[in-house]
Parts: sequence; C-alpha cells; structure tokens
Amino acid sequence: MRRSDEEEQAVRAATRGELRLLEPAVRASPEAVRALLDPEFTEFGASGRRYDRTSVLAVTSAAGEDDTGPSVATAMSGTLLAPGLVHLTYVSERDGRLFRRSSLWRRTGGRWRMYFHQGTPAGEPEQAGQYPADSPSGPD
Repeated sequence: MRRSDEEEQAVRAATRGELRLLEPAVRASPEAVRALLDPEFTEFGASGRRYDRTSVLAVTSAAGEDDTGPSVATAMSGTLLAPGLVHLTYVSERDGRLFRRSSLWRRTGGRWRMYFHQGTPAGEPEQAGQYPADSPSGPD
C-alpha cells in the first residue's frame, strides 16, 4: 500500500530527528537534545532504567562528544499512527551489540519531537536471525 504524502512527510521528519539524536555531536549538545525531545519525554532504556527528559539531558551532557561511541541504525521503518504521531522502529548496533528500538514522535507547536523511546537488547549480531519475527517466513 502506498503512503499518503502526509504520512510520507511525517515519517521522514521523525526519521530525520531520530538519526540526529544518534549523532555524537548532537548528543553532546544539551540545546540540540532539548530541541529534539518532547517536554513530556519518557524512555525505557535497554538497561531497564526509566528516563525522563531531564535525566536524559544530564546523561548526554555528562558524556563528551568522544565518549558517546558510534551507533549504527538499520531496518528503520515508520508509520503515521494519527495526525501528528509517528511510530518508528529500527535496530541499532553499538559496541558489537544489537538493540531493538521503538520511538514515538509527536508534532506539537509545528515541531516534531521524540515523545517516547524504548530500547531492548537483542544480543550479538550473529544471533539476530534466531528470533521468530526475524525469519523470512514470519511467525508460525
């Protein structure tokens, strides 16, 4: 099914924001992170910890640009759930480990900001294909 122009534009905007948040230079800038996170932001990190906007800003500000390490995003896809609300999913790899990522991006005041994020450890890259949803045939 072909996406509407509205859905395409919304998903592109959320994807741009998500990719910016993965950039070490952006993560090292409290102003840049603040601009991309919704004031009501919540995250369930891959560690199991719960973060809000203030705690994420404290963590990202404490890490220097060189301390954040690269994170590579693959298999990114998005869906417009409702006007002004996009759900993104993707896989990230950092330091030889895979993580499943899910984000909700909300448009308020004409700006797209991350409203919610969850990261779930997915093991080593060679294990990724062992999960039923990763198989070409899908679930039984």
